Order: sequence, then structure tokens, then C-alpha cells
Amino acid sequence: MTVEAEAEAAIPADPHHIPEGADYITHEHGLKSWLTTVDHKRIGVMYLISILLAFFAGGVFALILRTELLTPGKTIMEADTYNEMFTLHGAIMVFLFIIPSIPAALGNFFLPIMIGAKDVAFPKLNLASLYIYWIGAIFTLIAIVAGHIDTGWTFYTPYSMRGDNSAVWMTIGVFILGFSSILTGLNFIATVHKMRSPGMHWRRLPLFIWGIYATAVIQVLATPVLAITLLLLATEKIVGIGIFDPALGGDPVLFQHFFWFYSHPAVYIMILPGMAIVSEVIACFSRRKVFGYMFIAMSSVALALLGFLVWGHHMFVSGQSEYATMVFSALTFLVAIPSGVKIFNWLATLYQGSISLESPMLYSLAFIALFTIGGLTGLFLGTLSTDIHLHDTYFVVAHFHYVMVGGTVFGFLSGLHYWWPKITGRLYDERWARVAFVLVFIGFNVTFFSQFILGSRGMPRRYYSYLDQFQPLHMTSSGGAYIIGVGFVVMAIMFAKSLKSGAKAGRNPWGSAGYEWPHPHNFAEQPVFTRGPYDYHLATERELFTGTDEEWDAHMAKKGEA
Repeated sequence: MTVEAEAEAAIPADPHHIPEGADYITHEHGLKSWLTTVDHKRIGVMYLISILLAFFAGGVFALILRTELLTPGKTIMEADTYNEMFTLHGAIMVFLFIIPSIPAALGNFFLPIMIGAKDVAFPKLNLASLYIYWIGAIFTLIAIVAGHIDTGWTFYTPYSMRGDNSAVWMTIGVFILGFSSILTGLNFIATVHKMRSPGMHWRRLPLFIWGIYATAVIQVLATPVLAITLLLLATEKIVGIGIFDPALGGDPVLFQHFFWFYSHPAVYIMILPGMAIVSEVIACFSRRKVFGYMFIAMSSVALALLGFLVWGHHMFVSGQSEYATMVFSALTFLVAIPSGVKIFNWLATLYQGSISLESPMLYSLAFIALFTIGGLTGLFLGTLSTDIHLHDTYFVVAHFHYVMVGGTVFGFLSGLHYWWPKITGRLYDERWARVAFVLVFIGFNVTFFSQFILGSRGMPRRYYSYLDQFQPLHMTSSGGAYIIGVGFVVMAIMFAKSLKSGAKAGRNPWGSAGYEWPHPHNFAEQPVFTRGPYDYHLATERELFTGTDEEWDAHMAKKGEA
């Protein structure tokens, strides 16, 4: 008997039956039940709320920055305050939002369900990771309230060695956040290796799981480097040991090597989960099996590994060896190949697909377009001759945001719209979702495409003031930022309204063949998987039904009468 035949024989009569009262939101009431829960879904929801609050704070700082840059010189704040604003914007967005956004929030919620597990491998450790995230966030808040941190989110030495101790509070906060990232990564790796249900072999894993798994590997291997670096920075600041400060016999370029050895792999901590979501959404809304499944899966692993080898392209003008810069430049071009594999495979999946342009699909298509622009402009920065001119200009700012916002944030928004009915049990207003998408997409491109032009004309980044000739493009960029802000306000109102009065969602409102959809929450019994997550031709009518249980009963009754 084949494995598939054994699986068919072992599958329960109703694998999607859930006992009464199993709803993870309403089963237990009160704040204490949430704060002490080990349910991965509740922990994912608490992560989601936390990172959305961080996103709101970082977005407010961004709008303040763009308001200041409407005119040369002072517009609404002094230069020192401006430096603090862009430091807080960068640090909050990177460490409190982008890095944990998809793995910690959406990954926590969906990873166990997608592999047929009841929970993650270490549920209590999962809750501890959330608490550690909150503690790290508290330390960053202390740095904001009590200090004047103005070093930029990279905390470059020797400047971060000077001034008050606010940089110490911030680096300790990021140091603590790193432990949350490491523990989450370890938990996910153990879960994927040890808790897959029968029939869930490696070639049947959803591509979202491949992306989260590759991300977890980077979290475990790279984050300790950042933690040690920031610990050394805080130690040098407090004790006065010469590690990075040249006045004490240290080497500031060593800090850059340590920092970027973590931070370039961290780019893939941010982008790989977004890519993983796009794979799920593209398959669902084109109603096609993903083209080149194993190529997409292995490209995630390749990005995770190659990301460790290219940190030196951030340091072409730091005085490092010419031979080292040539090697790092070549490796930078090499790392573009796995990303290109994903782009072409997504396009091949879309080809001749039955495409439906709901809001999750719109964000995924935008991801493909914007990330492609971000990736191609990265080649200019990876080329030695052009990087000399473009280094530390607004071209780098635009490239970074096309990758991080056009990639990670648009991927996150695609996943949030896609799985919102699963998380909340409610549908949102699709019309307003599309309005919000148009505003965010147009605003994003107006904001950051103009910065490519600014950078190519020589406008340096992080500058408080600028020459008059740059003002029209700065005003254009700021106008785009306000459009983005309006788009997110519309989106927030739409989601809030859906929680209060949205229509009840069916088990599978998008008609996806993904494992996470047909059953209300976790499987009541251990499932046996007999098909792949993109095998629409093998999914049953019940699994692909988009209505509620009541509508299914009515549908079956009507079929019986017929």
C-alpha cells in the first residue's frame, strides 16, 4: 500500500470538526487569560497588536520628518530634534516592526496550523519570547523619553560613544529584542522538524513555511552577532574599554563589519516572509499550482545562506581592501539570482491563471513590481563605480524603502488582508480595501521614486537642510508621504469597522486550497495530508467552499433536493 493510500485509510471521517467552544478568542475571557496563554494563535494576535502599535509610532515619526523637509532649513523643528526623529523612525520601524512583523505575528498564528500541529514545539517559550519583545520595547521607550538618541538606527561609532546614555538604553533594548528573535527562530525550526503531521513531507510544505523556516535559520545564526556587538557597544560606553572608539584605541570600522554581518542577513529576515506570503496569495488568486515549487522553496534557503556573504557591500567607501570590495560586489550580483527565480516563477504562475484581483492579490502584485525596482536599483549600489557616487545619498534611502516597504510591508499587508477573515472571523469592506491600496501604492511611489532622482543628483541622506534646487523634489516626496498616511487611516478604519460590524466570514472565504483554511482553528484530531497545498484539482468541494457553515448546509440541502 502506498503512503497516500495509507493516509486515505487513516484520515478521520470529519477531520475539520471542531468541538463547541474551541474558538481561541471567546473560549476564555479576561486580560489574564490572554497574558498567560500558550495558544500560538493568541500569542500571534498579541504580537500583531504590538507591531501595529510600533508601525503607527514609526509612521508618525516619518510624517514629522517629511514635514520638516518641505523647506530648506527649519520648518517645524531644530536640527538636533530632526536627528532624533529619523533615529527613532529607523530604529522603531526596523527592530520593533519590520523584523518581527511577519514571523512573530503571522508566523506564530499560521505555522502550526499549516503543518497540522496543535501548537509550536515550545509553547511556554513562545509566550516568553513575547514578554521579551515587550521588555525590549520598554527599554527603547525609555531611550525615547529620557534621552536624546540621534545616532541613526545603525548606532555608528564613534558618534554613539558621545553624549548622554540614551544610546545605551536603546542598544540594550535592541539587545533584548534580539533574544525574542532568536527564541522564536529556534521554536519555529523545532516545530517544522518535529511536529509535522503524517503526509506533511518537505516537498509538501506550504511555501509560507519554507519562507518562515529560512527566516528562522537567519534569526538563530545572525542575531547573536548583533547582540554581542551591541553589548560591546554598551560596555564600552559604560566602562570605557577601547573596542570601537579610536580615542580609546578601538576601531570604528570593526563595528560596521559586525553590524552589517548581522544587518544584511537581517534584510532577508524582513523580506523572506513577505516573499512567502506572496507565494501563497499568488497561488490562491490565480487558482494555479505554483510554478517551480521546489525552485521557490530552495531559493528561500539560498537567500538565507548567501545573505551572510555580502555584508561588505555596505562598506565600499570605508577603506577596506580593493580585493575585498571586488569579491563583495561579485557576491552581491550572485545573491540577486534567487530573488530573480522567485519573480519569474510567480509570473509563470500568473500566466494563463484564473486571476482575481481582490485586495490581497493587489498587494502581492504591487510587491512584485516594487521589489523588482528595489532589487534592480540595488545593482547600482553593488557596482563599485556607481556606488562611489550614490553612497550615502537619497538613492540609498529610496532603494532601501523599495525593498523594505515595497517588499516587506506590502507583503505584510497582503498577508494581513488575506488572513484577516481567518484571524478575526469577519470580512472587511473590499471596496474600501481597494481605495486604501490605491492611496498607499500611489503615495509610496510618489514618495520614494522622487528620492531616486534626488540621490542621483547628489542630495545626501540624513541631512537636516539642503540646497534650494532640491526643494521641488522634497516637496513631492513629502506630498507622497501624506497620501500614504491617508491610505493607512482608511485601512485602519476599514479593519476597525470589520471587527465591529463586518459580515461573518466563511471557513474559506477566498476558496484557497491551503491547509489553514477549511477548518475553523487548529485540527481537532491529527490530520493526515494526502495532497499538496496548491493542488486545487484534488481539493474537495467542501474545502474550497467560500461561504459559512450555514450556507454550506443550505447548499448541500439544495443539491440533495436536486
